[in-house]
Amino acid sequence: MRILILGAGAVGGYFGGRLAQAGADVSFLVRPQRAQKLAQTGLVIKSPLGDAQIPVRTVLQDAVRPDYDLVILSCKAYDLDASIASLGGAVGPNTLILPLLNGLAHLERLERAFGRARVLGGSCYIASTLDADGSIRHLSQFQRITCGPRAGNHAHANDLLQELVQAYAPVSVECGVSADIEQDMWEKFVLLASLAAMTCLMRASVGEILSASDGEALMREALSACIAAAAAAGHAPRAESLQRTESMLFARGSSFTASMLRDLEAGGRVEADHIVGDMLRHARAASADARVLAAAYCHLQAYEARRARTAAA
Repeated sequence: MRILILGAGAVGGYFGGRLAQAGADVSFLVRPQRAQKLAQTGLVIKSPLGDAQIPVRTVLQDAVRPDYDLVILSCKAYDLDASIASLGGAVGPNTLILPLLNGLAHLERLERAFGRARVLGGSCYIASTLDADGSIRHLSQFQRITCGPRAGNHAHANDLLQELVQAYAPVSVECGVSADIEQDMWEKFVLLASLAAMTCLMRASVGEILSASDGEALMREALSACIAAAAAAGHAPRAESLQRTESMLFARGSSFTASMLRDLEAGGRVEADHIVGDMLRHARAASADARVLAAAYCHLQAYEARRARTAAA
């Protein structure tokens, strides 16, 4: 199986690097400056689960060919259109695309570009960042990919994903194929949208929010709107997932925040529309009480407007 990773950033670089470490046939589609850096130093991972400096193959956009069985896409949602444009030359007649983006809105956009038969379902669980020197710093103990075929995918989708699971077997990445990947994606979406909405709106961690007099009530209101949206879409969270979500959102003293808050506090771009905005649209379509989501989305839109104005000044 030939695998192409779009980019070599904090997420794609980490999961692609571990594949290369395991001996898989993997290449990274990168810009010239990143390709030069990787040629000089290899792909450097700093992780509590083991550091690595891995020689990797790179390819530039003008040289990419439709020779890949699987393309793994892990860009930020606001870079999705540019990523789609760069991938055109890599997609052959049997190529499948595994997106590891947060949320769900990207699926429709990818289907319009490449056809539903090619677009798999997937999500990942990792905390990582790209340091100034180009190395990837893994910030936690978890590193998991959940993937699965969707209705209408090519017949070989499940076999290809099982090959991906086997490719990760020599390293510590947990990779599994789900029998209902869209259910899994919705369950993660419920957690992430609730967490991002509340931690960004309050500019605070879960523990700090819960210490406020109305913090728990507002957190429950946000979560309830997300649950209603998922249920209306036919993907009400299962009991085990809901218990896990509540254990993270209502943990007293927790320092847990969404990565979106970290991006916001650093003055960077945020996936406001793709995560909080899209969940708000689903919640309103379900006639749920979505006032907390609306306030959070308004807050994020105002932040983005101010950021754009400042950048233009």
